[in-house]
Amino acid sequence: MKNTLSIAEKSLLTLEEAAEYFNIGINRLRTMTNEQNCPYVLWIGSKRLIKRKPFEEFLYTQYSI
Repeated sequence: MKNTLSIAEKSLLTLEEAAEYFNIGINRLRTMTNEQNCPYVLWIGSKRLIKRKPFEEFLYTQYSI
């Protein structure tokens, strides 16, 4: 039996999970994470994962994105 974690329990999120969790479109997330040395993205080859806690902290400091 495969153990599954809820999105809120994961520390790394796919773009689809992050879009659902943060209510931000996938295209907007791609744009935000394309920047060089983005502090809240982890690249695994060509796959990008969002670091949930650093991204939350980033969002709390923003007026708009």
